[in-house]
Amino acid sequence: MAEISINGTKRTNFGKGASRRDRKAGLVPAVIYGHGAEPQHVSLPAKEMGTALKTSNVLLDINFDGKVELTLPKSVTKNPLTGILEHVDLLVVRRGEKVTVEVPVHTTGTHSRDGILEHVNNAIEVEVEATSIPQFIELSIEGMEANTSKYAGDVVLPAGMKLVSDAQMIVVHLSEKSTAAEETTAAPAADAAAPAADAAAESK
Repeated sequence: MAEISINGTKRTNFGKGASRRDRKAGLVPAVIYGHGAEPQHVSLPAKEMGTALKTSNVLLDINFDGKVELTLPKSVTKNPLTGILEHVDLLVVRRGEKVTVEVPVHTTGTHSRDGILEHVNNAIEVEVEATSIPQFIELSIEGMEANTSKYAGDVVLPAGMKLVSDAQMIVVHLSEKSTAAEETTAAPAADAAAPAADAAAESK
Protein backbone atom coordinates (compact mmCIF):
# COMPACT_ATOMS: atom_id res chain seq x y z
CA MET A 1 0.00 0.00 0.00
CA ALA A 2 1.54 3.28 -1.13
CA GLU A 3 1.53 6.17 1.34
CA ILE A 4 2.76 9.60 0.29
CA SER A 5 3.24 12.77 2.32
CA ILE A 6 2.24 16.09 0.75
CA ASN A 7 2.51 19.58 2.23
CA GLY A 8 -0.44 21.90 1.72
CA THR A 9 -1.81 25.20 2.93
CA LYS A 10 -5.18 26.03 4.44
CA ARG A 11 -7.51 27.86 2.05
CA THR A 12 -9.22 30.98 3.31
CA ASN A 13 -10.46 32.38 -0.01
CA PHE A 14 -13.10 30.58 -2.04
CA GLY A 15 -14.96 30.90 -5.32
CA LYS A 16 -13.96 30.57 -8.97
CA GLY A 17 -11.55 33.50 -8.79
CA ALA A 18 -9.62 32.04 -5.87
CA SER A 19 -9.51 28.64 -7.55
CA ARG A 20 -8.14 30.15 -10.75
CA ARG A 21 -5.40 31.92 -8.79
CA ASP A 22 -4.50 28.64 -7.10
CA ARG A 23 -4.21 26.81 -10.41
CA LYS A 24 -2.16 29.63 -11.91
CA ALA A 25 0.23 29.28 -8.97
CA GLY A 26 0.58 25.53 -9.60
CA LEU A 27 -1.83 24.52 -6.85
CA VAL A 28 -5.00 22.45 -6.86
CA PRO A 29 -7.96 23.18 -4.52
CA ALA A 30 -8.97 20.23 -2.33
CA VAL A 31 -11.45 19.47 0.41
CA ILE A 32 -10.78 17.05 3.27
CA TYR A 33 -13.87 15.53 4.90
CA GLY A 34 -15.10 12.57 6.93
CA HIS A 35 -15.54 11.22 10.47
CA GLY A 36 -18.23 13.80 11.19
CA ALA A 37 -15.79 16.74 11.14
CA GLU A 38 -16.30 20.01 9.31
CA PRO A 39 -14.85 19.95 5.76
CA GLN A 40 -11.34 21.39 5.61
CA HIS A 41 -10.28 23.33 2.52
CA VAL A 42 -6.66 23.20 1.40
CA SER A 43 -4.43 24.02 -1.55
CA LEU A 44 -2.00 21.31 -2.67
CA PRO A 45 0.90 21.28 -5.17
CA ALA A 46 -0.66 20.15 -8.45
CA LYS A 47 2.47 18.43 -9.78
CA GLU A 48 2.95 16.31 -6.66
CA MET A 49 -0.75 15.47 -6.54
CA GLY A 50 -0.77 14.47 -10.19
CA THR A 51 2.14 12.10 -9.61
CA ALA A 52 0.61 10.63 -6.45
CA LEU A 53 -2.77 10.03 -8.07
CA LYS A 54 -1.20 7.80 -10.72
CA THR A 55 -1.05 5.13 -8.00
CA SER A 56 -4.36 3.35 -7.48
CA ASN A 57 -5.94 3.91 -4.03
CA VAL A 58 -2.91 5.80 -2.74
CA LEU A 59 -2.98 7.04 0.87
CA LEU A 60 -2.02 10.68 1.32
CA ASP A 61 -0.64 12.24 4.50
CA ILE A 62 -1.72 15.88 4.06
CA ASN A 63 0.40 18.24 6.19
CA PHE A 64 -1.24 21.64 6.73
CA ASP A 65 -2.07 24.15 9.43
CA GLY A 66 0.19 22.39 11.97
CA LYS A 67 -1.45 18.98 11.65
CA VAL A 68 -1.48 15.86 9.48
CA GLU A 69 -4.58 14.16 8.06
CA LEU A 70 -4.40 10.63 6.64
CA THR A 71 -6.65 10.64 3.56
CA LEU A 72 -7.83 8.57 0.62
CA PRO A 73 -8.67 10.26 -2.71
CA LYS A 74 -12.40 9.80 -3.43
CA SER A 75 -13.10 12.17 -6.30
CA VAL A 76 -10.76 13.82 -8.81
CA THR A 77 -11.90 16.51 -11.26
CA LYS A 78 -9.79 17.27 -14.34
CA ASN A 79 -10.23 19.72 -17.19
CA PRO A 80 -11.64 17.58 -20.05
CA LEU A 81 -9.52 19.40 -22.65
CA THR A 82 -6.20 19.98 -20.90
CA GLY A 83 -6.25 17.16 -18.33
CA ILE A 84 -5.17 19.67 -15.64
CA LEU A 85 -6.28 18.87 -12.10
CA GLU A 86 -9.10 21.18 -11.04
CA HIS A 87 -10.28 19.76 -7.72
CA VAL A 88 -9.72 16.80 -5.40
CA ASP A 89 -11.96 15.36 -2.66
CA LEU A 90 -10.05 13.57 0.11
CA LEU A 91 -11.67 11.26 2.65
CA VAL A 92 -10.17 11.17 6.16
CA VAL A 93 -9.33 7.60 7.22
CA ARG A 94 -7.99 6.12 10.43
CA ARG A 95 -5.41 3.38 10.71
CA GLY A 96 -7.17 0.10 11.46
CA GLU A 97 -10.59 1.14 10.11
CA LYS A 98 -12.15 -0.50 7.06
CA VAL A 99 -13.17 1.35 3.92
CA THR A 100 -15.00 0.39 0.73
CA VAL A 101 -12.96 0.97 -2.43
CA GLU A 102 -12.66 -0.23 -6.02
CA VAL A 103 -9.52 -2.28 -6.70
CA PRO A 104 -8.28 -3.03 -10.25
CA VAL A 105 -8.27 -6.68 -11.33
CA HIS A 106 -5.31 -8.06 -13.30
CA THR A 107 -5.55 -11.42 -15.04
CA THR A 108 -2.89 -14.15 -14.81
CA GLY A 109 -2.45 -17.42 -16.66
CA THR A 110 -3.24 -18.57 -20.20
CA HIS A 111 -6.71 -19.12 -21.63
CA SER A 112 -7.81 -21.31 -24.55
CA ARG A 113 -6.46 -20.20 -27.93
CA ASP A 114 -9.98 -20.58 -29.33
CA GLY A 115 -11.15 -17.52 -27.44
CA ILE A 116 -10.74 -13.75 -27.31
CA LEU A 117 -10.61 -12.29 -23.79
CA GLU A 118 -12.98 -9.42 -23.06
CA HIS A 119 -12.55 -7.33 -19.92
CA VAL A 120 -16.13 -6.54 -18.90
CA ASN A 121 -15.27 -4.94 -15.55
CA ASN A 122 -11.72 -3.83 -14.78
CA ALA A 123 -12.22 -3.47 -11.02
CA ILE A 124 -14.25 -4.90 -8.16
CA GLU A 125 -15.50 -3.21 -5.01
CA VAL A 126 -14.18 -4.56 -1.71
CA GLU A 127 -14.10 -3.72 1.98
CA VAL A 128 -10.58 -3.61 3.36
CA GLU A 129 -8.47 -1.98 6.05
CA ALA A 130 -7.56 1.54 4.94
CA THR A 131 -3.81 0.96 5.25
CA SER A 132 -3.90 -2.44 3.49
CA ILE A 133 -5.52 -1.55 0.15
CA PRO A 134 -3.69 -3.41 -2.63
CA GLN A 135 -2.89 -1.64 -5.90
CA PHE A 136 -4.52 -4.55 -7.73
CA ILE A 137 -5.93 -8.06 -7.25
CA GLU A 138 -5.15 -11.03 -9.48
CA LEU A 139 -7.69 -13.28 -11.20
CA SER A 140 -6.50 -16.56 -12.71
CA ILE A 141 -7.76 -17.36 -16.21
CA GLU A 142 -5.53 -20.44 -16.56
CA GLY A 143 -7.24 -23.02 -18.78
CA MET A 144 -10.32 -20.85 -19.30
CA GLU A 145 -12.45 -22.18 -22.20
CA ALA A 146 -14.25 -20.20 -24.91
CA ASN A 147 -17.81 -19.06 -24.11
CA THR A 148 -17.12 -18.98 -20.38
CA SER A 149 -16.82 -16.12 -17.90
CA LYS A 150 -15.01 -15.34 -14.66
CA TYR A 151 -16.98 -13.52 -11.99
CA ALA A 152 -16.22 -11.24 -9.07
CA GLY A 153 -16.81 -14.23 -6.81
CA ASP A 154 -13.98 -16.09 -8.58
CA VAL A 155 -11.39 -13.55 -7.43
CA VAL A 156 -9.37 -14.96 -4.54
CA LEU A 157 -9.23 -12.12 -2.01
CA PRO A 158 -6.37 -11.59 0.46
CA ALA A 159 -7.07 -12.31 4.12
CA GLY A 160 -9.12 -9.61 5.82
CA MET A 161 -10.72 -8.39 2.59
CA LYS A 162 -14.46 -8.74 1.88
CA LEU A 163 -16.19 -8.64 -1.50
CA VAL A 164 -18.77 -5.85 -1.86
CA SER A 165 -19.51 -6.19 -5.58
CA ASP A 166 -22.15 -8.72 -6.66
CA ALA A 167 -20.42 -12.12 -6.72
CA GLN A 168 -22.11 -12.79 -10.11
CA MET A 169 -20.72 -9.63 -11.74
CA ILE A 170 -18.74 -10.66 -14.82
CA VAL A 171 -15.11 -9.55 -14.71
CA VAL A 172 -13.86 -11.22 -17.92
CA HIS A 173 -15.53 -13.21 -20.70
CA LEU A 174 -13.83 -15.46 -23.25
CA SER A 175 -15.72 -15.29 -26.54
CA GLU A 176 -15.21 -17.71 -29.45
CA LYS A 177 -12.83 -16.54 -32.17
CA SER A 178 -14.96 -18.05 -34.93
CA THR A 179 -18.06 -16.16 -33.77
CA ALA A 180 -16.12 -12.88 -33.55
CA ALA A 181 -14.68 -13.45 -37.04
CA GLU A 182 -18.11 -14.15 -38.53
CA GLU A 183 -19.51 -10.94 -37.05
CA THR A 184 -16.56 -8.96 -38.46
CA THR A 185 -16.83 -10.38 -42.00
CA ALA A 186 -20.64 -10.28 -42.15
CA ALA A 187 -20.80 -6.49 -41.97
CA PRO A 188 -18.50 -5.80 -45.00
CA ALA A 189 -20.36 -8.45 -47.01
CA ALA A 190 -23.68 -6.76 -46.30
CA ASP A 191 -22.23 -3.37 -47.22
CA ALA A 192 -20.95 -4.75 -50.54
CA ALA A 193 -24.33 -6.28 -51.37
CA ALA A 194 -26.14 -2.95 -51.13
CA PRO A 195 -24.36 -1.19 -54.07
CA ALA A 196 -24.80 -4.35 -56.19
CA ALA A 197 -28.53 -4.37 -55.50
CA ASP A 198 -28.77 -0.65 -56.38
CA ALA A 199 -26.93 -1.23 -59.68
CA ALA A 200 -29.26 -4.08 -60.61
CA ALA A 201 -32.28 -1.92 -59.90
CA GLU A 202 -30.97 0.90 -62.10
CA SER A 203 -30.37 -1.44 -65.07
CA LYS A 204 -34.03 -2.53 -65.16
